[in-house]
Amino acid sequence: MGVLTKLPLEERPRERLISLGEDALSLTELLAICLGSGRRGTSALHLAEELLGEFGSLSELLEASARQLMKVKGIGPAKATLLKATFALVKRLRRGAGSAKYPLNLPEDAYVLIAPYLEGKKQEKIALLLRNVRGELFHHEIVCSGTLCEVMAHPREIFHHLLLHFAHSFILVHNHPSGDPEPSRSDLSLTRAIQQIGRCMNIALDDHLIIGKGTFVSLWERGFFGRSTY
Repeated sequence: MGVLTKLPLEERPRERLISLGEDALSLTELLAICLGSGRRGTSALHLAEELLGEFGSLSELLEASARQLMKVKGIGPAKATLLKATFALVKRLRRGAGSAKYPLNLPEDAYVLIAPYLEGKKQEKIALLLRNVRGELFHHEIVCSGTLCEVMAHPREIFHHLLLHFAHSFILVHNHPSGDPEPSRSDLSLTRAIQQIGRCMNIALDDHLIIGKGTFVSLWERGFFGRSTY
């Protein structure tokens, strides 16, 4: 039996965050940490699931008033106030991220910006570069860690971030810890899957960059997207 399985259910997300980092945690686990505790007979994890189920999405939860939050059993004034303060920080960060625009005219522009966050990492990570209607970058973040097989099972995590920030289009980026940026079959399958979902949601995938050691591959440059403009 591992160390984590010996811990009470409510403490496991905290331990996982400390040992694995915040990128390894699900949305429910992060929300459970913000809650701190559950209610009698219900863990913080289950309470977090109930909150997300009640409001349908993180975007709706962020907009909920304290009174609306307190309608969920187990959310009293103290928890509601803590959540509203946390959500206020998220909103201010979103406004701040949206105020600085950065033009992306070529894949090299995207590479120079995101490479310091991904090069040399021992785990594969996926990052998103979010663009506005003018093609300018207004936000970027690492959204997933682990192998690509794990990431491919959860495209909802990628589109959750896109919807949260109202992205018009985006560039998908991930690293190869081996240092060789040559795209694998899994990379191409991931690109097609995300591209198809993006078309359905009217959020265009503009490029997929694979970061290696001091170099990168752009699927846009290789004609994968069939467009002449970046």
